[in-house]
Amino acid sequence: MEICSCDILEKEETQKIRVYATKEKFRKLVTIVEGIDESKLEQTSSELKHKLACGGTAKNGVIVLQGDQRKNIKKFLVQFGFPESSITVLDAIQ
Repeated sequence: MEICSCDILEKEETQKIRVYATKEKFRKLVTIVEGIDESKLEQTSSELKHKLACGGTAKNGVIVLQGDQRKNIKKFLVQFGFPESSITVLDAIQ
């Protein structure tokens, strides 16, 4: 039996990452990142918080970052190895 990495690559390419901003408690803006695999969620959250110099959390399959981070987040996700074509950044505040 041969081991093929094709299945792994297909999985990563079909993964859709969605980034948008919304207002939380007390009308504070937060940036939501959805669609990152659970196995990479904590590490990606930690790296994003460090690179963007903000607080945040990762739980229930979602990364929540303090403030409106939509402008720079795509660049960092690509640096972390996520395909640029799978990242969608929504302009409107939800």
